[in-house]
Amino acid sequence: MTAIPGLSSGAYAADLVQQHLHRIVELQTPVLEDTDPEPLHQLRVRFRRLRATLAQFAPALQLPETVTGQRLAKFGRSLGLARDLDVLRGRLEGELLPLLTPRELSNLKRVQKQLKRERRLAFEGLVETLRSKRYLQLIAALQGWLKQPLCTALGEEPVLSWLPEWKSAALTGLMLHPGWRCRGYGAAGDHEALHDLRKRIKAARYALTNLEELEGALLSSWIERFKAIQEQLGEFNDLLVLQRALEDQVEGDLDRLLPTLCSLILEKRAQTWSLWQASSTAMLDPQTQEQFRQMQLGSGPDQPSSAVATEGPPG
Repeated sequence: MTAIPGLSSGAYAADLVQQHLHRIVELQTPVLEDTDPEPLHQLRVRFRRLRATLAQFAPALQLPETVTGQRLAKFGRSLGLARDLDVLRGRLEGELLPLLTPRELSNLKRVQKQLKRERRLAFEGLVETLRSKRYLQLIAALQGWLKQPLCTALGEEPVLSWLPEWKSAALTGLMLHPGWRCRGYGAAGDHEALHDLRKRIKAARYALTNLEELEGALLSSWIERFKAIQEQLGEFNDLLVLQRALEDQVEGDLDRLLPTLCSLILEKRAQTWSLWQASSTAMLDPQTQEQFRQMQLGSGPDQPSSAVATEGPPG
């Protein structure tokens, strides 16, 4: 859709919903075929973006009663379990196993077998969800609504007149989150804060992406910055989840049974943590914060003051 003066918030939001829903329906068949993990990843992302879009523009839209954030979140969790296991197995089997000794590979057979079993069970639940009456009703309700979208009085007003407000829900309070100021990664509280911050950053990124067509380069640089930080935190979380899975599945001393693997995980965690510390320090810089505030208002320089740390492994 090309943004034009006078385009309403409701019409703009409905077009975003149409794009996400079309892709969701398109992805269902390849996901059920389960021959490649990528369609499941894309479906999960689209579900998240659909949910974020409906939440962001909720004041402008009159949605069917069956379309709720709670239901979308429930379906998203069903997709998420199988996808998380794909990521875990991919990181272990694709990145780490080729670097291990035969003895360590033998000690990991039980872990691999258990991950495959958990993934099979998660996929069975996913199939049940995608074929369920409630899921199909949700999709049908959105498709029906898109034929003649209903909007509130605010939704009839020009989207360009309310840009700061359409940003605010995801951006307000973002820099007050305690995760930005975590300076250690040993405490459980830090892990939880960083995991929650990653979700907040993802929501901010989706909200800005929804408005990128309207503001262009002013938002593009921030979208890329948030994406890089999100990937760093995702990398760190994946390594933590992998370590916990090993602790649960391997009987005995991990450092003795899997010395190379433990060393690699610690090394990757330290590297990722160093990148994250550089990124968080840059984000808390007063000049960057001023540019962040200007971006929220839709004015000022279009580039953050210093680049996010991007060297090292992707998230």
